[in-house]
Amino acid sequence: MKILKEFKEFAMRGNVVDMAVGIIIGASFGTIVKSLVDDVIMPPIGLLLGGVDFSDIFIVLKSGAVAGSYASLAAAKEAGAVSLNLGVFINTVISFIIVAMAVFMLIKVLNRLKMEKPAPAAAPTTKECKFCCSVIPISATRCPNCTSQI
Repeated sequence: MKILKEFKEFAMRGNVVDMAVGIIIGASFGTIVKSLVDDVIMPPIGLLLGGVDFSDIFIVLKSGAVAGSYASLAAAKEAGAVSLNLGVFINTVISFIIVAMAVFMLIKVLNRLKMEKPAPAAAPTTKECKFCCSVIPISATRCPNCTSQI
C-alpha cells in the first residue's frame, strides 16, 4: 500500500498535472495543424502545381494482389502494394514546421513575459583615494592609508 501512496503523491504533484495538460493540449493542437495542412494549405498548392494531390504522390515498390498502376494511394493500399508515400511525408514535414514555429513563437512570448527587469544598481558605499588608489568608505574625508585629505 506504500507504493500506492507514493504513486498518488507523485501523480498529484503540480508539475505532473501541468505536464499532462500540456500533452493533451499538444495532441489537440497537432490534430488542428494536420487538418490545416491537409485541408487548407496543400489543396491550393496542389492546384497551383496543376491539380496535384500531395497525399496521392507515391512510388510503388512492389505491386499488390492486383498488379498495375494505381490511381490513388488508397487504391494501392487496398491492393496490398508496398509503396513509398512521398506526399504523406511532405504533408507531415509541413505539419512539423508549423508546429515547431508555433512552439517557437510561444516560447519567445513566454520568455519575453518572464524576463525580469534588472534591479537598479545600489548606490556605491566605497570610493578610491585619488592619491594612493586605495578603496575607502564613501564618507571618509581623509585616506587611512596615505593620510591625504580627500
